[in-house]
Amino acid sequence: MGWLSWFFLLFLLSTTCQFNSTCSSSNSSSSLSSGHLCHPEDSSALLQFKNSFSIIDTLYYSYSNRTISWQKGKDCCSWSGVTCEKMTGHVIGLNLGSGGLQGNIHSNSSLFSLGHLKRLDLSENDFRGSPIPSKFGGFVSMTHLDLSYSNFSGPIPSEISHLSTLVSLNLSQYSFPVVTHVDTLTFNRIVQNLTNLRELVLNEVDMSSVSTRDALDLSSTRISVDWHHLTRNFKSLRDLSLRNCSFVGSYPAFLGNLTQIMRLDLSSNSFGGQIPWSFFLNLESLVELNLSGNNYVGQFPEVDSNPTSNSSLYDFSKQLVGHIPRHLTKLILYENQLNGTIPSWLGSLPSLKGLGLGDNQLSGNIIEFQSRSLSWLFLRNNKLDGLIPGSIYELENLQYLGLSSNNLSGTVEFEKFSKLQNLRRLNLSFNHLSLSFNHLRNNTWPQLQLLDLSSCNISEFPYFLRAAPNLHTLSLSHNRIQANIPKWLLDLGKDSLSYLDLSHNSLTGTVGPLWWKNLYYLDLRNNSLQGELPIPSPSASYFFISNNQFTGEIPLRICNLSSLQILDLSSNKLSGKIHQCIGNFSQSLSVLNLRNNKFHGVIPDTFSEGNVLRNLDLNENQLEGSLPKSLLTCRELEVLDLGNNKIQDTFPNWLESLPKLQVLILRSNKFSGEICFPKTKFPFQKMHIIDLSNNRFSGLLPTKYFENLTAMINSQEHGLKYMGGLYYQDTVVLTIKGFEIEMKKILTYFTIIDFSNNTFRGEISSVISKLKSLKGLNFSHNELTGTIPPSFGEMSNLECAPHQSPPSSFQQEDDLEHGNGFDWKLVLMGYASGVVIGISVGYLVLSNGTPDWLVKVVGKKQYRRTVKMTQQRA
Repeated sequence: MGWLSWFFLLFLLSTTCQFNSTCSSSNSSSSLSSGHLCHPEDSSALLQFKNSFSIIDTLYYSYSNRTISWQKGKDCCSWSGVTCEKMTGHVIGLNLGSGGLQGNIHSNSSLFSLGHLKRLDLSENDFRGSPIPSKFGGFVSMTHLDLSYSNFSGPIPSEISHLSTLVSLNLSQYSFPVVTHVDTLTFNRIVQNLTNLRELVLNEVDMSSVSTRDALDLSSTRISVDWHHLTRNFKSLRDLSLRNCSFVGSYPAFLGNLTQIMRLDLSSNSFGGQIPWSFFLNLESLVELNLSGNNYVGQFPEVDSNPTSNSSLYDFSKQLVGHIPRHLTKLILYENQLNGTIPSWLGSLPSLKGLGLGDNQLSGNIIEFQSRSLSWLFLRNNKLDGLIPGSIYELENLQYLGLSSNNLSGTVEFEKFSKLQNLRRLNLSFNHLSLSFNHLRNNTWPQLQLLDLSSCNISEFPYFLRAAPNLHTLSLSHNRIQANIPKWLLDLGKDSLSYLDLSHNSLTGTVGPLWWKNLYYLDLRNNSLQGELPIPSPSASYFFISNNQFTGEIPLRICNLSSLQILDLSSNKLSGKIHQCIGNFSQSLSVLNLRNNKFHGVIPDTFSEGNVLRNLDLNENQLEGSLPKSLLTCRELEVLDLGNNKIQDTFPNWLESLPKLQVLILRSNKFSGEICFPKTKFPFQKMHIIDLSNNRFSGLLPTKYFENLTAMINSQEHGLKYMGGLYYQDTVVLTIKGFEIEMKKILTYFTIIDFSNNTFRGEISSVISKLKSLKGLNFSHNELTGTIPPSFGEMSNLECAPHQSPPSSFQQEDDLEHGNGFDWKLVLMGYASGVVIGISVGYLVLSNGTPDWLVKVVGKKQYRRTVKMTQQRA
């Protein structure tokens, strides 16, 4: 062997040793940092606790082997039932449920030295009838405590109420041979102090000594007690709130014991069926009833003027109306499924102060109201029609009026509302009304705080707004206003205005300086505004100004909006480079949409750790360079749309580790090279739209990626669910054989793969047929060979379709005729397998551009119903 060979061998050995040393050092360091050793004091306390009990070794205690692993000298974090905090090694969780422990827990037990405990389960042990130690109230970080069925006895200590972070508490016990009981003071303290409590279980606990009280609020608590037994002691209870307590059925029968109840809140449960009016009639002292957010159906009972038509209904209705508490002040039935008309007897209740019937299916006219004490009336989002009744303008104490999203019609003389000097909130939006503002110049509106006149056929800015100095919410969207934004409007409510929506009008001209100090929501989209982009104050959280004609660069002042959550500047004529601050100026930013402008240069590589960016849309600009690696910090990213730019890079497989990424659009750029094997075990798990078309990708189709597209394999179609949130709906534009289809909303189960117009080669793998939820597949204009896999015919979304013309655009709406919400198709007629297949509510295109392939575009008639989904602000 020559000296060069020896030298090369020594070099290899040296490199290998260095590599092994480095890996060994790295592994050792990793082991020390990731493996946690139990805190010595906690280890000692656990062993003392174990040794204070005998272990029952019976078939019933099937987990009695848990403490067998508790051996001195071993890391207690590896012991059965023990959970440690990774960094400190402190014990934070202890699960000894059904552990076979037998003995007493004394107040000096070493258990109480585990000061970092967050979860403790001692259920189904035998503590020999000993009392529950008050020391349990010392676990200041405790969130879950389960002492159920462990043979405790005596009183529940009031110190339990000191566990202010407690989420779940189970103190249930067997009532024989020993009894656990709770007194009035302890029960009241638990209810009042444990404000985070979501589950309270007191089965078989003696509550006979719990005396009556005026008010009891158990909202958002899944409480399990003997309600009939408990409420027998609460006969003089005045206020009871069981909101969001997971009740089901028609009504809780135990309420019949509460004969003195005055205010009852049963909202946000799962009650259903007809409202049991006859039951509530027995609560003769009732003045406030809240049944909102349930599943009640049916109509209000009404006295029939013709009693012979249905004598039983007439008798019941007459009895009902005769017994409705005349002193009823509030009736709240929001968000149920009530239909029919509003009964006239509701308008005759003399003491009625508040009526909430919104978000139901009520129809007919609004009744006349006789009660001058009425202070709020909410009837939004029903099917009410006709005119606004004249009695509304006579309700001198009315403060809040919400009639939005109905079918009300007629011309409203707005001057009539000026009689209502206490009016604070008024929402007439999205009806068929026309408003007249004549004779209003001398009226003042000192109390008016919210005004929503969206879609009210307005053609000018209401001048009377100058006399509303305390306005904090104003919406004039979806009207016919053709004007510049007047200076007086920009001066309106400088200190008070927080919400302004002027979108979907025909506003023109430039926008002057925005001086509103407390404005958090500004919407100017879909107008014809121009000039320099206006920048709101740093208080802004939501800024929409898309679909206008603003020009020039984004002012650097944008970097001062540190509270911004949504920024939508899309579809303007903005130019220049994107500021470096754009990735980190607001840690609250969830949506950044700069689509369809003229930005150039590179995407700033400044996305910072801890950001909450969910949607990044830079489509249709002139951006260059490569993708910024700091995108890896965007752990909340769901939509990444970089299509139609000049980005030059290889496939960003490093994005596969983003846990929430669902939509990836890279179409029409300069990406190139092969798509290599995934680098993670489960890449792109939630991906359901991926578009790499019109690039320079080459090599084989990435079969390994197809194998792991979990969202395309297991997607479930349970109703219409869209990506996005309350203020922003994600959109995407798909280009199919030259047709651009804009999806105004993205269905969560809509799945598509588009790899067309690249230079992929080889055969199409049958693996793709496992993507059962796939609704769109386009491999056309590549260099693919072979035949279509026969298994494609087994895909559940494939079917034949007739030839029709395609839609040039598509908008998904909330109420399509077909439940899948998508009605266009593309069909492939292939030569290899002799089959004609298409994708139901989707498409399949595998053409390579040669005459041997015949690709047809077909579509169904679009069924569209535009439903304006707005935040109900009144």
